[in-house]
Amino acid sequence: MNPLLDQLQPYPFEKLKKLFAGITPDPAYRPISLGIGEPKHPTPEFIKRALTDNLAGLASYPATLGSDALRGAIADWLQNRYGILRPDPATEILPVNGSREALFSLTQTVIDPTRPGALVMCPNPFYQIYEGSTYLAGAQPYFVNSDPARNFAPDFSQVPQEVWERVQLLFVCSPGNPTGAVLTLEDWKELFALSDRYGFVIASDECYSEIYFKQEPPLGGLEAARKLGRDYRNLIAFSSLSKRSNVPGMRSGFVAGDAAILKKFLLYRTYHGGAMSPVIQAASVEAWKDETHVQDNIAKYVTKFSQVTPLLQEVLDVALPDAAFYLWAKVDKLVAISDTEFARRLYAEYNVTVLPGSYLAREAHGVNPGAGRIRMALVAEVEECLEAAQRIVAFTRKLAGQG
Repeated sequence: MNPLLDQLQPYPFEKLKKLFAGITPDPAYRPISLGIGEPKHPTPEFIKRALTDNLAGLASYPATLGSDALRGAIADWLQNRYGILRPDPATEILPVNGSREALFSLTQTVIDPTRPGALVMCPNPFYQIYEGSTYLAGAQPYFVNSDPARNFAPDFSQVPQEVWERVQLLFVCSPGNPTGAVLTLEDWKELFALSDRYGFVIASDECYSEIYFKQEPPLGGLEAARKLGRDYRNLIAFSSLSKRSNVPGMRSGFVAGDAAILKKFLLYRTYHGGAMSPVIQAASVEAWKDETHVQDNIAKYVTKFSQVTPLLQEVLDVALPDAAFYLWAKVDKLVAISDTEFARRLYAEYNVTVLPGSYLAREAHGVNPGAGRIRMALVAEVEECLEAAQRIVAFTRKLAGQG
């Protein structure tokens, strides 16, 4: 067997299952999970119809490059969403089966494990696919801790030069999971300068870009490059319909950016078997063309977060994020308690599931930046999220002797 598999760590939800082992939650409460970041809003009917109207596509093998119609729809969306010149659908866009598999396989494409000391840099806390794809590509991860004083942005200025010289790939996540933070144009300017100096590829994970709480939508990597007068050299952006359109089961997304990298990525995916079903492609075209359902979806999240966040602020150190559908909360506002103990007792006593922040991060530079925090995914309808928040308030006040 591949010995690199032994380097993979248990997924956060495996750790959560172990944490909850042997616990029977109080049956007086129905279960509510804020643990998994899986959209729960209904899938738009027009996307369902597009799926059933295109079943004839099942009779054909799909091309890895995807259809002209899909790449064209994505190019149009990128132009309209970010105000950039329309990317070349033939060379600068590639459909993928969701951003998760593309993040993993791009790492296998980019990393040269024959170069001594190959590193992949990523934020900490982070989406665990970054780490797993690194190990299986024969490289090692280097974690840059998020800094609450910098709106949870990693402080790249603290990275030594000898580390930068070994970095082949940098993962950024904007809006971030779990913090919801969005990179600024100044952040991008710094990253591009570092990429130019050291030659690494930037993989910009933007799967949460269409859920936001400010008037201006989040800045994207391709948009930042154009605003700074750059082309897309050494930049690949990832996007997905899962959160934007509430279709995680379709596994539909795209990568866009540096044509030279995408040419090699297409070669890799041709052998890997990464072609998207023609049925999914047809429905994806319709989804990328429509913005009405996206604005409706955003409005739901704005309503939800505007009601839940003030409630939780009574007992937790938490603020409305820039974007995404998570609240990233510090748990010791009223009482000294660890994130794992908070999650375990909340589940046992109030049947609410949250994810300990330490499970989403690694010990790096003497600290686990997720310790003492929890991630709450507000993906259900507003009534369920409000009920969960009310239980969390009652639980925390009880811990503090106020209940």
